[in-house]
Amino acid sequence: MMVRLLSIALGLAVTAQPAWAEIGRIKRSVGATAIERGKTKLAPTPGFQLQPGDTLVTGKDGQMSLTFIDDTRFAVGPNSRISVDEFDYNRTTQAGSFVTRVNRGSLAVISGQIAKSRQDAMKVRTPTSLLGVRGTRFIVEVPK
Repeated sequence: MMVRLLSIALGLAVTAQPAWAEIGRIKRSVGATAIERGKTKLAPTPGFQLQPGDTLVTGKDGQMSLTFIDDTRFAVGPNSRISVDEFDYNRTTQAGSFVTRVNRGSLAVISGQIAKSRQDAMKVRTPTSLLGVRGTRFIVEVPK
């Protein structure tokens, strides 16, 4: 009985997803770019692991492309500031929620599994609007 409880506990520990789990990766980064994680600025090199709450920042010559674990793809244009406010994804059910905030700049999106899982599972906020996304491609531009 004790061995069985121990193996169940170990199995749960291995499958549990910590709060800091990877949600996506940087594929390409050129020019002036940074990832802000709390008060820390990090260099977004290819393979860099993103976490919920990260803010993507590009300068006047900066661009980034990234892929999330649900197969959503982002292309961030110059002079952008984009926050990943919420990302919750269950790989088994392929459902979750994804909220991104575009404070300035441009963001091209090809939505992945989260947007296809249910209406309004993926949202993009701007200073003046809230977009509900349902399995599509789109570009959001927010001027300074």
